[in-house]
Amino acid sequence: MPNHSKTISRRSALTTGVASTSTVWLSRHGRAVSHSTLRKPSQVEFSVISKTPHLYCGWPTVTRRGNGDLFVVWSGGREAHVCPFGRVDMMRSTDNGKTWTWPRTLLDGPMDDRDAGIVETASGALLATTFTSDAYWHYTLKAASQRAPGSEGAWSAEKMSRWMSVHNRITDAQRSKELGQWMIRSTDGGTTWSERYSSIVNSPHGPIQLSDGRLLYAGKELWTGEKRVGVCQSTDDGQSWQWLADIPVREGDSSAEYHELHAVEAPSGKIVVHIRNQNPKNDRETLQAESSDGGKTWSVPQSIGVWGLPSFLLRLRDGRLLMSYGHRRAPLGNQARISEDEGKSWNEAIAISADATSGDLGYPSTVQLNDESLLTVWYEKLQGSSHAVLRQAHWSL
Repeated sequence: MPNHSKTISRRSALTTGVASTSTVWLSRHGRAVSHSTLRKPSQVEFSVISKTPHLYCGWPTVTRRGNGDLFVVWSGGREAHVCPFGRVDMMRSTDNGKTWTWPRTLLDGPMDDRDAGIVETASGALLATTFTSDAYWHYTLKAASQRAPGSEGAWSAEKMSRWMSVHNRITDAQRSKELGQWMIRSTDGGTTWSERYSSIVNSPHGPIQLSDGRLLYAGKELWTGEKRVGVCQSTDDGQSWQWLADIPVREGDSSAEYHELHAVEAPSGKIVVHIRNQNPKNDRETLQAESSDGGKTWSVPQSIGVWGLPSFLLRLRDGRLLMSYGHRRAPLGNQARISEDEGKSWNEAIAISADATSGDLGYPSTVQLNDESLLTVWYEKLQGSSHAVLRQAHWSL
């Protein structure tokens, strides 16, 4: 959560072609042309998988290991969308998501730990990602602490004491040093984890494994460095990271309004990255950039004509690409699209879910199971509750 108001508020295909009735293309001038229709999966089954209804669960990522086990991580332990209590929690499923273990905490620093990503590397190691944030102070706690007891909007003494006791675990100087983008690593199937270390960039769903053995992390420097938007690589199975390349900025855009990237490698070796865009042009649409040289250079991001954010990318076993993303306007829920040409075009939207009652939802990530069906996990604030849960859809194309 970069420290500027527009980004905080979001938390409270690239060739000339002719549009068809089921495909989003870009015109030769780069303008999105869409005649898409929303369709439903051939079958879908929903469930709530989080086990802490008294807490707020946010921004999960699910991954499928080589042995078939599913791991989901998220920002747990929370009281609200913005609060100081966030930590990285994890559950595991050995039966394709029918049941999940009781959550365990992987990382709980002295500040808010948000947006958890996870991926398994070719060696079998697990990498989990997060970032630390002090937004709760700037946008919630500071103002609350200045209200007189009993005045309009004043917190109870118990709530103020609880939040301030967390905030005061460390000093202002220590909080500044705690801000960062972090990774932890497990080499024993998630039983034990390393101490956290810098991943240089952050994005909600973490890095990906490339076919040449490297790991690629498309993201953004949130707190340290030059606040660059681009990609890092690891050549030692995620133990260390090096900056590889900036992603260029579209004319008229500010890189400060590029957020929450995710990448996928297509069968040809082309790498596709999706970017959450909050520039005035194509605001809240997904931008796409591509690399044909392993991530060393990138095309200028362009809109693919898809409103929704952020996008998670998955390469299906048949080589097609799937993007899943939150849709925070009617119909409220989560959607997916398929590309059959490595991202040159994206087919009509598929409604994974369309029954939400607020825009406090999304960040869906998707895995493919052995029977070719798909499993998507996201967070959602349900009607009548002040807390968000983790929802899951088992669905088929």
